[in-house]
Order: sequence, then C-alpha cells, then structure tokens
Amino acid sequence: MIDTELYQAKTLYPFQENTVATILEELEKNGKNFNLLYQLPTGGGKTVIFSDIARNYIENWKEKVLILTHRIELSVQTSKQLSAIGVKNKIINSEIKTLEDQDEYPCFIAMVETLNNRLHDDENFIKDVGLVIVDEAHYNSFRKIFQFYEEANILGVTATPLSSNRALPLNDNYHKLIVGESISNLIEGGYLSDAETFTYDVNLHGLKIGSNGDFTVSSSELVYGNYFMQEKLLFAYEEVAIGNKTLIFNSGIETSMRVEEMFKKRGYPIRHLDSTFSDKDRKDVLSWFKDTKDAILTSVGILTTGFDEPTVETIILNRATRSLTLYHQMIGRGSRRLPNKSSFKLIDLGNNVRRFGIWQDYINWQDAFKFPDRFLESRLTESDDIEFEVEYEFPKGLKERLDVEKLDSFNMRDVYYECLDNNEKGKIAVDLSLENHYQVIHAAANDFFDGIDLQTAMQEHVEYRLKQYTKCISKSTNNYFKFLIETYNRQLRQKLRETLEDE
Repeated sequence: MIDTELYQAKTLYPFQENTVATILEELEKNGKNFNLLYQLPTGGGKTVIFSDIARNYIENWKEKVLILTHRIELSVQTSKQLSAIGVKNKIINSEIKTLEDQDEYPCFIAMVETLNNRLHDDENFIKDVGLVIVDEAHYNSFRKIFQFYEEANILGVTATPLSSNRALPLNDNYHKLIVGESISNLIEGGYLSDAETFTYDVNLHGLKIGSNGDFTVSSSELVYGNYFMQEKLLFAYEEVAIGNKTLIFNSGIETSMRVEEMFKKRGYPIRHLDSTFSDKDRKDVLSWFKDTKDAILTSVGILTTGFDEPTVETIILNRATRSLTLYHQMIGRGSRRLPNKSSFKLIDLGNNVRRFGIWQDYINWQDAFKFPDRFLESRLTESDDIEFEVEYEFPKGLKERLDVEKLDSFNMRDVYYECLDNNEKGKIAVDLSLENHYQVIHAAANDFFDGIDLQTAMQEHVEYRLKQYTKCISKSTNNYFKFLIETYNRQLRQKLRETLEDE
C-alpha cells in the first residue's frame, strides 16, 4: 500500500480543468475504439490532469481505468495523487502474480513489462477496463499492451508527441492529438519557471551516431571525458552557476564520475548518481540533494523522468543529444515553479540549443504528430555529420601561427550556393577553398618545407571543409571523398612549391 497520509492532493489550475473537460468530451463524442494523444510540456501537470480524468471516467462511465507507466517512481507518484483525490487504486509490480481482489479496485497502475508478462499468462488478468492511460506515451514499448485492450479507449500523455522509435510513429496508434498550453504560455501564466540560457561552443568532433539515431555513449565518453571538456564544464559552472543547486546531465557513467572527482577537488558539494545504484543508495543521494542548499548532482540517464525537485536552480547539459524529447526532458527538470523561483539557468555544453532551438520556442506539435518524418528531417537529418553541428576548433599551436580569422571567414556551404546563384559550377567552391588555405599557409610559412608541415597540421580542417562540400552535392561516397582529399592536397602542395621554393 502507498502511504498517502502526508500527501497533499494537487488541485487543478483553470487550464487543467479545461483540459480535463475537453478530453472527456472527445472520449464521449467518439465512443469506443478511439485513441487520443495529449501533449503538455514537462512541469505542466500531466499526472494531476490524467488522475482527474480517471476519477471522472470511473464515476461517469462506471468502468475500470488502467494507467501504464515505465518507471516505478511514476507509478508511486500517480498512486499518491489518485488516493488523495479519493480514487482507490492498486499498483501492479513484479511481486503481484494474481488479482483475486481486482473487483475491489476501480483503478490499476501497472509497469508495462510486468503487465505484459501477466497478460500473456492470462489475457483477463485485469478485466472490464474501459480506459487505458499511457504516461510518457512517446515510448513505443507501451504498444505491446494495446492488443489486449482493443475495445477500450486509450489516452496517451506526453510532453513530446514523437515516438522513441522513428519506424513506429505515434499516429499508428492514436487517432487525434490535443496540444496543451505552450511552454511560453505556461511561463507567462506563472506555472513554469523561465530559462536563462547560456551556451558554450564545444568541439564535438569524434561523436558517432548509433542505431537509435542518437550519439553513442562510447563516443560521448571519449569526447566529454577528456581534460579540456572537464575544464570547460568547471569554467561554465563557476562563471554562471556557482552556489546554485545544480543538476548535471551526462551521457556516460565514467564521465559523470570524473565530474564528481573534479568538483570535489575544488571543494564543491557534489555527488554522482546512475542507474546501477540500489534503491536505498539512490534515496540517500536524492535526500542529500534535496536538503543541501548549494548541492550539485551529476547523473546519467536516470533523472529525465519520474524526478521532481523544484529547488533545482541550474541545469547543465554536459552532453550532446539528437533527441528532441530528451532535450526537453532534461531542461524540464529545472522548470518547476516555486514562490521564490520564477527562473532557472540552463548551461548547454553540447550545442543542443543550436540543434533544437531555445527551450521556450514554439513547436508545431500537430505537424510532428501527423508528419513525423518530415518534421524530423526539417530539423536534423540522419545523414548529417557532427562536423556540421559545430565550428571547427583549431589546435592552440596553429592558432598562434595562422590567420584563423581568415580561415573562419570562409564558409564552404555559403560559397557553394553563392556559386550556384551566379550560374557557376559548384566545384569552384573547392578551388576558392584551396586558395584560402594557400594564402593563409603562404603568409605563415618560412619556406617550402615549413609550408608542407603547416599543410599536414591542417589536415583535419581540410577534411572538415571537404565534408561540407560533399554534403552540398549529395555525393559522399568514401572513394569520392578520398579522391577529393588527395587531389586537393596535391594541388595545394604544388601551389606552395611554385611560390615558396622561389622565395
């Protein structure tokens, strides 16, 4: 049983009451076999809303309600709210094998994997369900349960109506999307804290994209585990957030543990948390974080959902992601409003703001729901190389010798499209790039051999430029790219020989 003695029921705000009425009206109007998806930003009160919907449904439809979650913390949170508003409910966890007492409960909360196992053993494990509510509906793991409740209504709720699996869009299972209040409206109405965003350019060269479409943990560990990135994190914290209660999101455990070690050496109160912690240790860390005024918590993949600590003052994204959902989940951990907290700070160390836009920006979620492929393609294509996410960062030694400003002033894509606008061949952009490299090296070299050494040291920048060109022409086979680099270097070397050997 869940202890609800100390739990105060959360009352609905006016916009939440309107939402409940709208959703119930949609369900009544469309009847059975109608599935509805509801979007509301993190911190907008989805649990309060769907708990009240469950209460109304049970009272008016006289049928049971089943609520699906993927984390035990979400199950407990939901159960407490339901109990506090007078809805008798039961959590189905791994310990519950049978439900002889199911007629005593009008509402059940179940972990998706546990319920799936029970339903495969007995498809009537929970019977007479009229409404299935899916929390965090963007996770496609829930759809395995839908086959058992084809005669029921399904209501999915999520902050980001984009499936976690691009091949399984949400519009396969939901007939309609209702979009709730926007982030900016919730801020303006005093329901969410506003974010003050601080971005730091970082060199993400070396990140690799995995089969799930996001950057791999292994490549992220290599990028974020190095000394320079750790120093940049510490610098950003000391410049923006020192003394704030701070939550740091990392991609890998090794990186997070190094963050903890570095901050401890500087005397800052910090603890590390990841999914390998026992329930007891996790509760201990979270309790410490809650009670410590200027605490820093560095974490990995565990606090994006089911975690609610309104006193967080700063969020640090010490990682890069290609997931718009994860981006919003992480930032949302800082958006809870308190009487003395109308804003929080966001520090981005993964070029995420450049990739997705400011957190408060308007997003056309109807477009995302109806045309998910088009929506995602317009923001970030699968074939984008990480080199296009960042500006090239020159090694310190080259910065001191070369005219970096002149190199940075040349943008391959801009030059390429300018050539096309002038009815010239796009290949001229490569010639102009070569001329730019030549002029900078020629100005810095003492003689031909020194020039060749500089050309060798600039190979990463040459590859960076030429990758931009191959993207422009949509011709990026390995053989062609190799040919392009070899030709470019040969012509650049010849140009340097013709001028520097005579000087």
